[in-house]
Amino acid sequence: MISVALIVILYSSLSFAATLFSSSHHGPRSVSELKYSTAHSLGDGYEFNVQDGWQTINITNLPYKYSNTSRGHGGRAASHADTLQRRGKKPKESADDKAKSDSIGDTVKETVKNVFKGLKGLGTPEPVTITWYTGHDLQNPSCWSDSEWAPTDSSFACALTLDGWQSKPQCFKFLELCNSPKKCVFVRVVDTCAGCAAGSKHVDLTRAAFGQLADFAEGVLTVNMRMATEPDEWHNNLWGPKSN
Repeated sequence: MISVALIVILYSSLSFAATLFSSSHHGPRSVSELKYSTAHSLGDGYEFNVQDGWQTINITNLPYKYSNTSRGHGGRAASHADTLQRRGKKPKESADDKAKSDSIGDTVKETVKNVFKGLKGLGTPEPVTITWYTGHDLQNPSCWSDSEWAPTDSSFACALTLDGWQSKPQCFKFLELCNSPKKCVFVRVVDTCAGCAAGSKHVDLTRAAFGQLADFAEGVLTVNMRMATEPDEWHNNLWGPKSN
């Protein structure tokens, strides 16, 4: 059982954290911007449910799409995901426990909704693979035909497979990714990944987004992903210019 008060305190603490956090590219972030650039929590009692649009995916910090052995890692990641999925099976919970869990989940979702001002997770499940990208690959994001803006390592943006992913999210859509109920981030689709295998469901994260989910020393891990709505407030440093 968790306390709703603790959830509120958790998000309130972001205001204090704003004085401690800084970006090498943009200087200290505002309190408003920090909310979106720091991993958020869904609460200890939260459980990922496909009815809420969650899906299980693989995430790795290995830039394998830029090497000649890129295709070899895909099978390894899928095998690892199968192993973790088997480990994750739990005994059935009682009706009372389920009711309590559902109540907690509803409260947490409402709290997250209020904190992030319009930005919330939704959508239908779809398996994908996730990595991170940096350097020259950040330049000239393809979602704009002519834009002076490009994501930096400090942005919360992503690139998707260039060819063959028929149902991939469109440019400028938001995604929510969670390594656990306590480590979730929102990212915006701004580019395509020419180095990702054709037909693969592959999402490349900026370093800042990946770093909020896991340590860079991690190899392959399983996270959850779903589509998300657009926020009511906007930060170009994180997501780029608004689309027309």
